[in-house]
Amino acid sequence: MALPDILKNRLELPVVGSPLFIVSGPELVIAQCKAGIVGSFPALNARPNHVVEEWLIRIKGELGEYQAKHPEKKVAPFAVNQICHASNDRLAHDMDLCIKHEVPVIITSLRPPSEVVEGAHSYGGVVFHDVINVKHARKAAEQGVDGLILVCAGAGGHAGTLSPFALVREVKEWFKGTVLLSGALSDGYGIASALALGADLAYMGTRFVATQEGNAEAEYKKMLIDYAGDDIVYSNLFTGVHGNYLKPSVEAAGLDPDNLPEADKSKMNFGSGGNMKQKAWKDIWGSGQGIGQIKDAPPVAELVERLKSEYQTACREFAERMPA
Repeated sequence: MALPDILKNRLELPVVGSPLFIVSGPELVIAQCKAGIVGSFPALNARPNHVVEEWLIRIKGELGEYQAKHPEKKVAPFAVNQICHASNDRLAHDMDLCIKHEVPVIITSLRPPSEVVEGAHSYGGVVFHDVINVKHARKAAEQGVDGLILVCAGAGGHAGTLSPFALVREVKEWFKGTVLLSGALSDGYGIASALALGADLAYMGTRFVATQEGNAEAEYKKMLIDYAGDDIVYSNLFTGVHGNYLKPSVEAAGLDPDNLPEADKSKMNFGSGGNMKQKAWKDIWGSGQGIGQIKDAPPVAELVERLKSEYQTACREFAERMPA
């Protein structure tokens, strides 16, 4: 496994909880890290911008105290997601705070800026960048990122269309850093499958929306429990970039999920859906295709223990199937 030193021997499961717009806050991140998986939040979730520092201080403080009281436990590092797009006028401000507080992992999206990599490396942090194809992966690798998050078909929110069987194996041919796999992973069997393909870490988002600590509307969590993969629509209407969304939330916004127009690329807006009345993430809810495995919204600690048990069972069953 190509894990950076900052993650070695600090994980109960090889999982990163992906940053969820609106949903990921300190409560979710802290619960994930205490349970032994990397928790993360988008910097833009902390509003106004001075709240970013408040969150960083709280997360570091609570995790430090918990680790001191429970030295036998694996308390995972946390991560902050930076949206590296021209529309994000907070990037420099938020990144300066991440450097000041030495955030262990920075997750970059949309563009892999070398200045973010340089900033994180200045204090020993690492940068994971999400990509949907090999072209973007090579560009990110050229800028020195430590890991690539391969966002494959079926992932929640902004997602690609490539099968993980294709993208993971092709990237592994030339990239020697950490490989994370995203796309319809909702249980321990999915985690085991990601590693069997050659990924170092599973990257899971939608499953953690449906938890007690997830800052999501009750109806959002209920939809994740009640619906399945057939109830997902792939569209670029809401932000200008293709993503996967819950059809029932699209219908609730007064739109026909089976007849959505293409987005106006001149009005791309990654947080609000451009000039639309219905806003992505707030009104139109993102979801991966793996929601058929979601049956409840438990506390994070309980969910991670369940994932761990499923992962161990999957690994054991795989070993048993191997010919002698």
